[in-house]
Amino acid sequence: MKLLTSILKLGLKLFLLGAFIGCLALAAAYYYYAPKLPDVETLRDVQLQTPLRIYSEDNKLISEFGEKRRSPISFDQIPQNYVNALLAAEDRNFFNHIGIDIKGLFRAVFQLASTGRIQSGGSTITMQVAKNYFLTRERSFVRKFNEILLSLQIEQELSKEEIFELYINKIYLGHRSYGIQAAANIYYGKNIDELSLAQVAMIAGLPKAPSAYNPITNPSRATERRNWILKRMHSLSFINDEEYNTAKNEPVTAEYHGTQIELYAPFVAEMVRNELYQYFDESLYTNGFRVYTTLNSKMQAAANLAVENGLLAYTERHGYFGAEKAAAVKQLTEANIIATLNKQRTFGSLQPAIVISTDEQQAEVFVKDHGPATLTWDGMQWAREYKGPNRLGRKPKLASDILAPGDLIRVRADGESDWRLTQVPRVEGAFTALSPKDGALRALVGGFNFNHNKFNRAIQAKRQPGSNLKPFIYASALEQGYTPATLINDAPVVFHDSNLESNWRPQNYSKKFYGPTRLREALYKSRNLVSIRILRSIGIDTATEFLTRFGFDKDRLPNNLSLSLGSADVTPLELVTGYAGLANQGFKITPYFIDRIEDTEGNVLYQAQPTTVCVDCTYVANDSSIPSDFRMISKQTLTNSTLPSTQEEISAKETYTEEQNLTELAPVTPLTGQQITNLPVANRIMKPQTAYMIYNIMQDVITRGTGRRARVLERSDLAGKTGTTNDQKDAWFSGFNKEVVASAWVGFDQPTTLGRSEFGGTAALPIWIDFMETALEDIPDLPIPQPDGLVSIRIDPKTSLLAYPGQENAIFEIFPAASVPTETARNPLMPNTSGTTRTEDIF
Repeated sequence: MKLLTSILKLGLKLFLLGAFIGCLALAAAYYYYAPKLPDVETLRDVQLQTPLRIYSEDNKLISEFGEKRRSPISFDQIPQNYVNALLAAEDRNFFNHIGIDIKGLFRAVFQLASTGRIQSGGSTITMQVAKNYFLTRERSFVRKFNEILLSLQIEQELSKEEIFELYINKIYLGHRSYGIQAAANIYYGKNIDELSLAQVAMIAGLPKAPSAYNPITNPSRATERRNWILKRMHSLSFINDEEYNTAKNEPVTAEYHGTQIELYAPFVAEMVRNELYQYFDESLYTNGFRVYTTLNSKMQAAANLAVENGLLAYTERHGYFGAEKAAAVKQLTEANIIATLNKQRTFGSLQPAIVISTDEQQAEVFVKDHGPATLTWDGMQWAREYKGPNRLGRKPKLASDILAPGDLIRVRADGESDWRLTQVPRVEGAFTALSPKDGALRALVGGFNFNHNKFNRAIQAKRQPGSNLKPFIYASALEQGYTPATLINDAPVVFHDSNLESNWRPQNYSKKFYGPTRLREALYKSRNLVSIRILRSIGIDTATEFLTRFGFDKDRLPNNLSLSLGSADVTPLELVTGYAGLANQGFKITPYFIDRIEDTEGNVLYQAQPTTVCVDCTYVANDSSIPSDFRMISKQTLTNSTLPSTQEEISAKETYTEEQNLTELAPVTPLTGQQITNLPVANRIMKPQTAYMIYNIMQDVITRGTGRRARVLERSDLAGKTGTTNDQKDAWFSGFNKEVVASAWVGFDQPTTLGRSEFGGTAALPIWIDFMETALEDIPDLPIPQPDGLVSIRIDPKTSLLAYPGQENAIFEIFPAASVPTETARNPLMPNTSGTTRTEDIF
């Protein structure tokens, strides 16, 4: 008995000594390692690696850039079912413990002592937060000890909800998804709060082993893990019997969902990425910026469809190139067909397909991501053989004249159930649309398909605009005193210009000459010889200076008379920017496409301050006393108010009128009264009278000129101009009303003819029409107001003189008040009438 007592006393002493030594060791370890631990307070401001996301103005996702897919959410956004599922799977006592699980730790110590390694760490959610944010994945005592210390500190500094939120936003859950919101998006195409009980249990099972329990790549093991979690939830009374039985019997519905792009605008997305990369470098892809562009989703979608349809219509007019790959599949088994199609990319609506068989005037095909389909004769009879831009082969009579079994072809849906044979166009196009009021980019398409060719023709392709440049030459002439009724002689001319390689004998497209022609008629009928005579009359330097006001690069404007026919080099975006100055009554705007940038918390990091048109603003001379953040006010405000004391030196005599040097004007600072906008004011670059006259003339391009097809839109507020370059290498149409200005271009990347029958009005105008039909749906058809100083009078259309009384073919024309004709045309029925054509008006 004494021996037993002695042994017990010795054991107790040894235990106490061991405990004492252990406490000393722990204390020593604490004082050694604690100072080296990171500050857990930094978790409050942690920056999770979140991809760059780009949106339209109306919050439609355009693109996402970044290796990690993550969408951080707050604790309040986490559904309770997921909270319970994760507790059941990972840490049932999370809301009660101090950050560590004592039983789990003793189990880890026992494993380390018995096997030399830790097999299961008994980590709590808090400990995993410590490990994920601060530590490595090394399995060692030191790392585990630091994890414990950090966990205790984290529990002291943060609430349970904050810790839980940090955990669920950080964890990797497979397929590049980090955090439960990204996982829900990828596996189910939904947000976490939209998932069923079985689905949240599946997500909750992923942290332990994202690959082994992946519901896409390993559905059977994933189901076992899910059902185990559901059983745990049931045993912990998180769910009842009915919920448990329903959830465990729910089939696995997970499948891969890529980034849910809501608006297809890859050319603009790349413009945004390229612009911001200059400032943020690689951090652009991890800082979680949300960039809101100026794109209007309705207009962008319309532009996408219009360009695709327009280029496909062109390619059908010029014939079929043949199969994309003849005999692509030798043995027509379903497995072989699917394997071949899976290697092919889809371009827009153009789906790859394999021809199975042909029979008289139809063909059976197998379409990627669809399956078997029938091509009827209506969907393929267009496919005459392509023999060049101006030649077609004979009309096919049978499907076998076009297709052969095993061919790889392209088809697109034609209605709800029909299919149409098509092909990837060799021709390209570009489309741009702006708001004339401030230059906001509303839609941009840089080519037929971004995946097919990433070259952005809207901003990178410098092409000749042809007659699309003529409105600026004519507007310059109007600024110099011409009127819409000024007569210019449309007659043959030969130029000996030292800036040209040889004598130049320009012609109209029709190769005809029409004699004295009114300026208005010359523009809407696109008369080349008249344009040349106008430019020669006003001077190349005058026209060049005028063009640069609209943003055109002087270095790319030819210093010879070919400028009148559009031989400059411009990009589609530059051209539509120039047209914006015609659409907004003569103001210079600058295009922009980034409206604002927000961080992950929604804080605005950047907000665009675009130069904005203000027709009713008044202008004062630049002065150093005027603050840099200029404001615009109305004329009425100026007349009803007094200038602030900071501008007392600016007298009423210094207020500028429209006729003065407009490039030296600046908006005044805010006055008491009605303030129109806080945005910078756009400079006026053209007299309002000139702006109105050229707008009015360009309306005739649509009502009676080369743009007559646009009458299908049945609007009276549209104006525009076609453009076709030599040998039909470029086809343009640019047009506008006061709310939208848009330009369409069609051509080959390596300039070559589009074909004898292709012009701006046939190749580009249909694209513009299709876009405008949608873009203007909710925009009222309203005329622009006529400025003071203009009058409309009846004139003789042949002489531009005042119409004689009772003249039946007289027309109304607009004149500056100081330029109204004073003579009356001769009445052919009254020989004694003295009026004659003014020969000084004929150039």
